[in-house]
Amino acid sequence: MARTTQIKKYLIEQFSLEIQPEELADDYDLLAGGVIDSLGLLTLVSWLEDTYGLDVDVLDVAPDNFRSVAAIDAFCDAAAGAAGSAETAATGAHQP
Repeated sequence: MARTTQIKKYLIEQFSLEIQPEELADDYDLLAGGVIDSLGLLTLVSWLEDTYGLDVDVLDVAPDNFRSVAAIDAFCDAAAGAAGSAETAATGAHQP
């Protein structure tokens, strides 16, 4: 299952949205639309960490990173890439 679909399903279930995943546009503004508030943002970050094994730094918890499904997906890509880069630097391992 695509990560964006997983994110949509989580949002719909967690925030009791009465729509189907395919009805939630990737660029819908979740903050302006009132779907996610400050507590919801923390819940979402915790879920992302647990689900995708991300280590989210408090400085990365900026509203623009979680404004839409597309932004959340891009954030996950960046966080996973940063974690991989940090691991490579810490271990001295190099990818061919």
